[in-house]
Amino acid sequence: MTVAGISPERTLRRPDGDPARRQRLELIARSVLPRYGIAPDTPLRLLNISENATYAVEDSTGPRSVLRVHRLGYHSAAAVESELDWIGALRSDAVVAVPAVLPALDGSRVVAGHHPDGEARHVVRFAWVDGVEPHGARLVDDFRELGEVTAHLHAHARSWRRPPAFTRFRWDADTSIGADGHWGHWRHGLGVGRPEGEILGRCADLVRARLKAFGDGPDRFGLIHADMRLANLLIDPTGTAPVHVIDFDDCGFGWYLYDLGASLSFIEHDPRVPELVDAWTAGYRRLAVLGPDDEAMLPTFVMLRRLLLVAWIGSHADTDLARSLGAEYTVTSCDLAGRYLSGSYLAG
Repeated sequence: MTVAGISPERTLRRPDGDPARRQRLELIARSVLPRYGIAPDTPLRLLNISENATYAVEDSTGPRSVLRVHRLGYHSAAAVESELDWIGALRSDAVVAVPAVLPALDGSRVVAGHHPDGEARHVVRFAWVDGVEPHGARLVDDFRELGEVTAHLHAHARSWRRPPAFTRFRWDADTSIGADGHWGHWRHGLGVGRPEGEILGRCADLVRARLKAFGDGPDRFGLIHADMRLANLLIDPTGTAPVHVIDFDDCGFGWYLYDLGASLSFIEHDPRVPELVDAWTAGYRRLAVLGPDDEAMLPTFVMLRRLLLVAWIGSHADTDLARSLGAEYTVTSCDLAGRYLSGSYLAG
């Protein structure tokens, strides 16, 4: 069972065995419960500790809900408000199903949770959504649906009039794979030595050159989910409820086709990837146009995401996921980089 706002692949990415850390985060979560009219001793069930900490609020006097306690230093309150603005617009415009944001009693959507020692974190409350992640038994069909859902998000992003104060990250070449990237630099990935740095560096240079030639005009670059994976869809096993899109925590401004790269996160080397890309593009084309120039760039956006994830693993080396992937992820990334440089990666 997964719930609103949670990506299962992020579950317990940070070590869960530190009781002091868990207690600290729970105290911060509990500090906001009265803001929502919920008793501070209401049972909280830890759902995950990842970039953020997420709890199920088991309130006997009201509906179950989810609290997201944000990581420190990633998003400003204004940026979190902007994320919620887009989620609200998607709901009101009936573009895709997304979990409702539940405001505090005073109407605040983003509240400050406090630890007794003064540490403060942003906290958001979401409605609970029953559902499960697509399990991969029908992986090609799932990717086709994922492509179509992504096209709906892109169509909305192109037409939506954002609030004047809207602010989110920009996911361009510098902020993704540059020295000061949002997730660090790929050169600091696990197992990146001199030979790995040489081939990944040539790959990064080619990715940059092709992105520059492709351009970032409004037809190609805009507001995206930026983590649009099957892990961030919730489906109703009974088939009576719509598919929900969750986890907009990384949404920002980037190339629309980057969302394809994100959909293949951690499996870019899987032999089924060409078939999955074909399925995704077929689903996308149910609503939007992909021209020859777009198709030619698909390998570049997959490699852009791959390099970004090498950086993520290096900057999150203490997480369960980074440990499980380890230096082997860099080894397979070098193999993909070689294929990309030779023109054979995703070649038809």
